[in-house]
Amino acid sequence: MRTSSNPIFKNLPQQQGGGYAGFGSAAAGAGPSAQYGQQPYGYQQQYQPQAPSTSRPMTIDDVVTKTAISLGVVTVAAVISYALTAGNHGLAGLFALGGLVALGMSFFSMFKPDLQTKPAFVLTFAAAEGLFLGAVSFLLANVRFGGSGGVGGSGMIAQAVLGTFGVFFGMLIVYKTGAIRVTPRFTRIMFGAMIGILVLMLGNVIAALFTPGGFGLRDGGPIAIIFSLVVIGIAAFSFLLDFDAADQLIRAQAPEKAAWQVAFGLTVTLVWLYLEILRLLSYLQND
Repeated sequence: MRTSSNPIFKNLPQQQGGGYAGFGSAAAGAGPSAQYGQQPYGYQQQYQPQAPSTSRPMTIDDVVTKTAISLGVVTVAAVISYALTAGNHGLAGLFALGGLVALGMSFFSMFKPDLQTKPAFVLTFAAAEGLFLGAVSFLLANVRFGGSGGVGGSGMIAQAVLGTFGVFFGMLIVYKTGAIRVTPRFTRIMFGAMIGILVLMLGNVIAALFTPGGFGLRDGGPIAIIFSLVVIGIAAFSFLLDFDAADQLIRAQAPEKAAWQVAFGLTVTLVWLYLEILRLLSYLQND
């Protein structure tokens, strides 16, 4: 059974050979057993195959639409947060709480995965992420914190946005062409890398309590730059796992509302990548 490093996608239906050439294409040897509800994805209790239903299978168009809506909410909330923070810097701390709300919602949804298919939950999460994103973007782009970064202004934010979507579409091409296959081994490697990154981040926070700068992973120096590049690389490759997760859901004929779950996962990865690119750019602005 293959799982994604993105915690949003868990216990996906097992497929022969892994989906990597295109979303929703028929897998070799796929038969009735690939139908949604006959594989352990977590919806079998709610969506057991039944007599005729008004629900239809999820398509790639559903994924694109739901993801676009989610990102639209993130963007609007981020713009509002950025503008208000620019007018009153004291609001930055208040909007930053949106990050804690979003983090709490992410962890809570891991225990209640059905929440990830509910539009209200996903869009509330997106709004919280947006408020956090706007405040953090203003601080990283316009405020200098000692020697940990520089002031790049709105131009730096534009570069981070372009870089984020450049990486996203680049990895989509890699996935669609099958240049890199999403195999169980690849998934295990990615999962291990993400755990390692998390451990290093937590270790750096703890070390910073006793030594200024901790391990130097976030102080803007050479080690911080290298660390950010590594994190950006891991975030980029995690898109392959997210695309594969969406592919498997489409092949398994998951119900239409499962597209909100895919949108949720992709939003998490996009925000993570954007923040890391913005952080890296702030380091490079340091004189």
